[in-house]
Amino acid sequence: MTAEAQRRRAFWQILLIAAGLLILAVISAGSVYLVNKAREDSKWVVHTIEVENQINSLLLEIRRAESSARGFLLTQAEGFKIDHEKAVEAIVPALDKLTRQSGDNPAQRENVEKLSAAIETRLGQFAQEMEFIRQGQPDKAAALIREVVSTDATAAITRIATGMIQEEERLFRLRSENADRSQTFAASMTGIGSGLVVLLALISTWLVRRSARARDEAEARLRDANVNLESVVDERTADLREANDEIQRFAYIVSHDLRSPLVNIMGFTSELEELGGDIFHRIGSLAHVSAEGAPLAPAGPGEIVLEGADKQLSEDFSEALGFIKTSIAKMDRLISAILNLTREGRREFQPVKIDTREMIEAVVSTLAHQAAEAQAEIRLEPLPDIVSDRLALEQIFSNLIDNAIKYLKSGVPGEIRIRGRTKLGYAIFEISDNGRGIDPKDHQRIFDLFRRAGTQDKPGQGIGLAHVRALVRRLGGTMSVSSELNAGSTFTITLPIAWNESNRNAER
Repeated sequence: MTAEAQRRRAFWQILLIAAGLLILAVISAGSVYLVNKAREDSKWVVHTIEVENQINSLLLEIRRAESSARGFLLTQAEGFKIDHEKAVEAIVPALDKLTRQSGDNPAQRENVEKLSAAIETRLGQFAQEMEFIRQGQPDKAAALIREVVSTDATAAITRIATGMIQEEERLFRLRSENADRSQTFAASMTGIGSGLVVLLALISTWLVRRSARARDEAEARLRDANVNLESVVDERTADLREANDEIQRFAYIVSHDLRSPLVNIMGFTSELEELGGDIFHRIGSLAHVSAEGAPLAPAGPGEIVLEGADKQLSEDFSEALGFIKTSIAKMDRLISAILNLTREGRREFQPVKIDTREMIEAVVSTLAHQAAEAQAEIRLEPLPDIVSDRLALEQIFSNLIDNAIKYLKSGVPGEIRIRGRTKLGYAIFEISDNGRGIDPKDHQRIFDLFRRAGTQDKPGQGIGLAHVRALVRRLGGTMSVSSELNAGSTFTITLPIAWNESNRNAER
């Protein structure tokens, strides 16, 4: 096949695929719309039936209340009284439910208002009838019943309810027609779409058969190329694992070897500080010489008072040494942190069953002093037990709780909550506080190594959260933060409930 023929075939195949995708997209969108519309129409049909049933239920309770009241009047039987009271108690909730269900229809809302007024009047008459009976005045109760019959209060309720039922029946017919129409359109759309899909499938089959020979040849070449694919993948995986181990060894060696010259710098800095003291002591001695050439007495035992440029030079020298010492201390802390990270990265995790609440209570007890100083209260809510590496979990929760205490708002009593739940084989833990919060733009920054966010008024090297996230990932979980400035923070950790040998060290 020539290159031109291949280009033409590729063009028609692309055109066919594009047309098929377009048709499928239109059919899918139309089907989704029509199915949703049919579902919505069916929902309104069901709603109409529910409203009609509720009207009938309300009428039934009213009739039940009337019949039981008359039965009680005639027989004085306690059963009729109890039945009447139950019916009266059920009328108001039934009316409230009908009011909520009819909120979508202005005409029905107006009918409900009329019905409510009539029912309120009838309930008042019920109460008066029962009061007369309780007072031993059945004649007055009978007279009141005759008066109710003459005023046709129950008939008014029935008339309004019947009108509402007729309105719902009208809506039922209309909504049923709409639902049937939507379902018909959805079925038609599906049928047309199926026909077009079949047509496209036939055309595609024809094109595929045309290119079957070329495809077979390509598959043969591909099989030849993939004969050793599995071994190549294994080799590359081994190379990656070796490279990762080499990076960890390199970081360990570099950080370890950096400590030796750092110790030398610290020693020479101390010697330089002592030497500087001797030099400025000598300068001070030379500056205080009497006119006869004899040195003046010092201001105090071992003291030489410097003046002018000598004094400024001494202060500059001391300030420079202070900067050097501060930088050395910071570098020492960073090297120690890197060493700890590399050691932790090489440690084999040991999955054991953990009583999470007991473990976190132990962590909280070690931080009790810091919490008391910060006036913080740490509350533990129900926590699920999991199978995981205990030391890694202790480091995770210790870091997060320590950070929650450290970054509380000054002058505001701290409140730290630790809670957990399970979902689809995972345990979800949340550590929330009412502290200073984190700006949303810094939510990812805080997880970067040696990166910190917000006001830097607390000690730290920006390693804790990076280390926590690395541990969570090695345990097969995820970690996220939800926070805003001055609104507290919530760190969410999702871990497998049962971490086992199959995913051990998966992140290495």
